[in-house]
Amino acid sequence: MTQHDLDLTITKISNRNRGAGGSWVQGKINDEYRFDALVFAEHAEHESYELNQSKISKLWVQRLADRKVMFNFDRGLDVPAVNTEVQVIVDFLCEGLSDLVFGQ
Repeated sequence: MTQHDLDLTITKISNRNRGAGGSWVQGKINDEYRFDALVFAEHAEHESYELNQSKISKLWVQRLADRKVMFNFDRGLDVPAVNTEVQVIVDFLCEGLSDLVFGQ
């Protein structure tokens, strides 16, 4: 699987209050995985709070078939990508989710 094989569907974007900033984004990839992400328009003050310079501070990926958590980052890596396919999904989201949400 490559990033070209991925079909991204955003199902919900919820803006957080102005003091906290960022937006919660929910979506699906290829109707096989779902994700929740806390995404910001700008980079985090501390590099360790952000996933790979992506402006994502939290990212959770679940396989829909069995509801297994396939990846979780919450200002630090909690569950690494369980396989190459999930890593491709994580890389894809890191590459452009913030730009998609904030129109940059």
